[in-house]
Amino acid sequence: MNPHSDTVRVMTWNIHGAFGRNRRFDVQRVVELVRRWDPDIIALQEVDSRRKIAGNADIFALLQDALGEHGVSARSIETADGHYGQLLVSCCPITASEVLDISAPEREPRRAIKADIATPTGSLRVIATHLGLSVKERREQTRHLLSLLDGPPMTTVVMGDFNDWLWAGSVRSSLARALPGRTDFRTFPSRVPLFRLDCIFCRPQQALRVAFRDYAARAISDHLPVIADIVP
Repeated sequence: MNPHSDTVRVMTWNIHGAFGRNRRFDVQRVVELVRRWDPDIIALQEVDSRRKIAGNADIFALLQDALGEHGVSARSIETADGHYGQLLVSCCPITASEVLDISAPEREPRRAIKADIATPTGSLRVIATHLGLSVKERREQTRHLLSLLDGPPMTTVVMGDFNDWLWAGSVRSSLARALPGRTDFRTFPSRVPLFRLDCIFCRPQQALRVAFRDYAARAISDHLPVIADIVP
């Protein structure tokens, strides 16, 4: 983090298992793209250790070591071949964290990571998630996310892949009422983005200073990453 800045840079990206459009499996490309943005806090979705890499390294551990000193993993699928899920990595100390099961019955397991992070400019609450594919399960998962906003007042960021294809009655419209600072980029499919699946929400609204997306990710994932500078 830039010690002279009053902002924290956050980033969310569905890395699609690091299996790029050119059919090449290369975690290092993920690391290099993330490092170019120098984020303080990173939420990654579709981290998949079932796809073996050189030396049989655990991709969760590899990404953690490469991107930040502190981290929380949420392994929603665990098999003998490896694990699949999300990872929250921070360059700043995580003072409290919790992994919550927000799965719907008979649907793919889903998790949310809730973490309080001590940044040099103030405490920040971050909730990272990857929501389900059906409208009904996303609505219930959104209610769960909103319940996590209770507690001591502090700048709060909710980010991830919300799989939200619509606006009316959508995840975005529900979260935006409670977290009015938000990004609004089309991120999927990365080659010709049409849908706003990947978002960063925050409160208070003025905490979100500026936001970006990175088209260079097209060669790595079917999602574009979203980056934002937040005032804790």
